[in-house]
Amino acid sequence: MTATPKESAGARALVDYGPLAVFFAVNFLLPGESARRLVAAVTPALSDLTRVEALLLARVIVATAAFVLASVVALVIAKAKLGRVPPMLLISAGLVIVFGGLTMYFRDPRFIQTKPTIVYALLAATLGFGAATGRPLLQQLMGSSYPGLSERGWHRLTLNWVWFFVAMAFANEAVWRGAAATFGAQRGWDLWAIYKVWVVIPVTMLFAVANVPMLMRHGLNLGDETPPVPPEG
Repeated sequence: MTATPKESAGARALVDYGPLAVFFAVNFLLPGESARRLVAAVTPALSDLTRVEALLLARVIVATAAFVLASVVALVIAKAKLGRVPPMLLISAGLVIVFGGLTMYFRDPRFIQTKPTIVYALLAATLGFGAATGRPLLQQLMGSSYPGLSERGWHRLTLNWVWFFVAMAFANEAVWRGAAATFGAQRGWDLWAIYKVWVVIPVTMLFAVANVPMLMRHGLNLGDETPPVPPEG
């Protein structure tokens, strides 16, 4: 059976943003003491820390582990519901697994916090290289989602997303580093988690919508569909 457009859109939203929602929920809803007990049950990594440090690190480890598992589930859902794994989702999930594993192994949240920066930098570099060499990489990835868009439109859309990803890479670094330096490790981690869900996602969606008038001037036929939003970092 073939999924309807509505079902496909729901599956795309689930695989794109579901892992972030799980990460946010575990980080803020799971009590710190419960997280500490979970970590203490499988590793003595917290035994040499003060109680405050142990509670913070336990939350980081458990939330990161949930993020990694949710990303793996997202890959499975994408394959089952969409029939394929989108390349950008595969890259993002792969980096979540790698940097999440490093975060848990070295007990250092900076690994998972720098993951979005690397994703944004890779996307900007890849799309920028394609635009500079005449390879319409964005068109190859998302061509069916923008019917009627001219070559000029694809070029402008690609450059817009390149600069957006560059800005988001710098923003991610500024937020997690600035929050940690200003408010300390615990509050800095929480503020970065809030930023990831409640700032990055809305800003990305607003940017996608802001491109629509330009795209329509270059032949985009919207019909009843809304252009998709590339996944965040």
